[in-house]
Amino acid sequence: MLHKQLIRRLDLITLQLFVAVHEEGTLTRASSREAIAVSAASKRLMELEEALGVPLYSRTAKGMDLTAAGETLLHHARRILTEVEKVGIEVGEHLQGLRGYVRMLANLSAIIQFLPEDLHDFVLNHSQVKVDLEERPSDGVVQGIIDGVADLGICSMDSETHGLYRVPYRHDRLVVVTRSDHPLAERGQVAFVETLMYDHIGLHSASSINNRIHAAAKALGQPLRLRIHVPGFDAVCRMVQADMGIGILPFKAFELFGRGLGLTAVQLSDEWSDRTLVLLVREGEALSPVSQLLFDHLQQPR
Repeated sequence: MLHKQLIRRLDLITLQLFVAVHEEGTLTRASSREAIAVSAASKRLMELEEALGVPLYSRTAKGMDLTAAGETLLHHARRILTEVEKVGIEVGEHLQGLRGYVRMLANLSAIIQFLPEDLHDFVLNHSQVKVDLEERPSDGVVQGIIDGVADLGICSMDSETHGLYRVPYRHDRLVVVTRSDHPLAERGQVAFVETLMYDHIGLHSASSINNRIHAAAKALGQPLRLRIHVPGFDAVCRMVQADMGIGILPFKAFELFGRGLGLTAVQLSDEWSDRTLVLLVREGEALSPVSQLLFDHLQQPR
């Protein structure tokens, strides 16, 4: 009987409203976002709780917090809405002569260093497949694959992948980026510990490179003199050029952004400066034919 009530009441508008309440924090803001009257929105949520037979929210003076049952529904609601979005896109693209759609998440390192050429080669051979690529930090990539937001993901091997199936994608090496007049610039190689006497320019706090650098400093028992966080590799290089400090980036990112600014790259001697990026998919869940094509393509040695 419960499943019949769900079929009648678990409509897409109600699911979108449910997700919006979580993201906006209040029913009023969620109703405004979804263009639904507050009274109608409240009635939909009450009917949803009645159909499920459990409370989804604990209502407080500050807003509406999810219960454990609400957290479970949120996970499934997001997956359902993502699948519906994909259905609309894929069906619409068939009308335009396209034959497939792959949604993909990747960290900044993969997007800047490797994916442009890899996706170019893929599209040349599969011109009727569209790839939707979104940048997220490595931990966000993992969570997105778990939540069903995307079919494929690329992240740092450092990340906890929570049982997802993973295979090696590419390797890169971190280097110290300095101005040409910096004391480290003439060195062929330095140990990370030698950089700790200088100010550092850090990537955003959620990045795997930032996490790796902080872990290395902690293991040495020394503070990291972090002057500023910036959102991307190009911003790190500009800050280094402006003499704000030194940066630690993948070598290929330095070649793309730092070399043209007259900066210098110095190799790190630490073992952790060698990194592996991995491809992720959900374990035991079959990929669509076009997603499998891209997954196989990205695994090819280069």
